[in-house]
Amino acid sequence: MQNQSPALPDAILVVDDHALVRHGLALVIKTSWPDVAVHEAGTLAEGLRAAQATDNLTAVLYDLNLADSTGLPGLTAMMKAAGSAPVIVVSGQVDHGTMSQCIMAGARGFLPKGSRPEVLDHALAMVMAGGVFAPILSTPLVDEPKPSAILGELTSRQRDVLRLLMSGRSNKEIARSLGVLEGTIKVHLRSIMMKLKVRNRTHLAIVAAQAGVSAD
Repeated sequence: MQNQSPALPDAILVVDDHALVRHGLALVIKTSWPDVAVHEAGTLAEGLRAAQATDNLTAVLYDLNLADSTGLPGLTAMMKAAGSAPVIVVSGQVDHGTMSQCIMAGARGFLPKGSRPEVLDHALAMVMAGGVFAPILSTPLVDEPKPSAILGELTSRQRDVLRLLMSGRSNKEIARSLGVLEGTIKVHLRSIMMKLKVRNRTHLAIVAAQAGVSAD
């Protein structure tokens, strides 16, 4: 379907309050893309200024817990400052709840700080190509078969509903976009959750991200 190579990054912003982590991430990025401009910031305030001042910003790596900001409010502010550039959360707090909250808030990826360098390369390439990156954590959300296999069993309309869900829209907004009743969307979501064996919308968002579903 889509085997196009993503465009090479122009500029990547790394926001983390630990200098060694920032430098390490920058080194990994420069190893894969020697010509990319890597900007660093140690606080949310510095990150917001850098994002707004950087031309051709391609992506942002954002630490969820900074000295001047913790959690989703800072992430939301960073996404607004980054504009169309995707934001990947880099966090030492690795659990399904945190990851799902970040993705549902609009982050295009979630990267545990213990990840190998090649995982960062893969995450950046995926989000630059328009996808959403979410690691498969040690405790699976669903039983076999794998989510990616089950997604192939969804109808075309169910896949449309899932993509719109990934963009953070409510049932009412999805219904309006597809020109159907809100009750119809609820029926589709119940069917999708049954097929994917997930319990709620946040778990559904994680599974969809792990299977490569992205918001259009």
